[in-house]
Amino acid sequence: MVPYELAAWLRLLGTPGVGADSARKLLAAFGLPEAVFQQERAALHAVVGPRLAQALLTPPDDLDAALGTTTAWLASGTNRHVLSLDDPRFPCELLQMADPPLLLYVLGQIETLQHPQRLAIVGSRNPTPQGEQNARQFAQALSEAGVCVVSGLALGIDGAAHEGTLAGGSPTLAVVGTGLDRVYPKRHLALAHRIAQQGALISEYPLGTPPLPGNFPRRNRLIAGLSQGTLVVEAALQSGSLITARLAAEQGREVFAIPGSIHAPQSRGCHALIRQGAKLVESAQDILEDLRITTPSSFTRPEAIADPLADDPDGLLRAMGFDPVSLDALQARTGLDTATLQARLLELELDGHLGRLPGGLLQRVGTV
Repeated sequence: MVPYELAAWLRLLGTPGVGADSARKLLAAFGLPEAVFQQERAALHAVVGPRLAQALLTPPDDLDAALGTTTAWLASGTNRHVLSLDDPRFPCELLQMADPPLLLYVLGQIETLQHPQRLAIVGSRNPTPQGEQNARQFAQALSEAGVCVVSGLALGIDGAAHEGTLAGGSPTLAVVGTGLDRVYPKRHLALAHRIAQQGALISEYPLGTPPLPGNFPRRNRLIAGLSQGTLVVEAALQSGSLITARLAAEQGREVFAIPGSIHAPQSRGCHALIRQGAKLVESAQDILEDLRITTPSSFTRPEAIADPLADDPDGLLRAMGFDPVSLDALQARTGLDTATLQARLLELELDGHLGRLPGGLLQRVGTV
């Protein structure tokens, strides 16, 4: 995009009062933004009314600053891009949406936007140990089969999904709710750098945009829109992940959910989705077969994992089951004294067989 085109886009989207709907009306009426600003007040008035028509006649006060910031960001690396709706590299899936982003900022490998096989993985920011492991293992298995996983860079399930995809060797797309000149949450700074090297981060928000709460539900429509389907790993009944699943269903995309313990609040959203028609999945292969994704000839299904119960002499793992359990309940089930039980639990935790939950609860962690 040449500087005058970029300036016109930034002016259009930065004009006070001009939102996405108004901008789309103007583009539909006059073409590209440069043409919008060549119109007389009366012509603008006919499309967006007198107040916005007047606002469009005067460049925003911060236009020069926004243009300078964006131009400097673009010049600081070869893997930085700003795509408008008319750019041939703009993802065609987003063009099919009712409210596509008008500008898309990209940091990383831009060819990731054209990856032929993409699946969204979303879920709780506070997952159980089992949920986080499920997200990582599903993502890695899908990645090894050539699937690009799309998620939102959030803590919990999102981060585990990106990590698993990178480990599997395929690119991953992170759709963020801030400007691309900042990383949120800061804990994922190193992960964001790795994603930019092996995939891409994208945002519809201008540089400098902070992590405003309203941005994240809105970015979820892009996560759903970029993907052939959406997998919800864990989610409470009131969560952004269910928004993503609803948006995916509304766009005619498949929705998948992993069931969990009936006692875990993080599983209730998935169970609700399954009751509403989402497809219950137990392995990555279930998703690959449902979406008819052809796996590469080099893909091999994971070998069977040794059963930890084979080395469970005191029956502690069997006594735990897979539901959250308290220390007192384990003592009652096993008859082990406190010191012995605490020592065995530490061994199992170090071996990756259990995780700790809020409230002093424990949960056995299995493999998928």
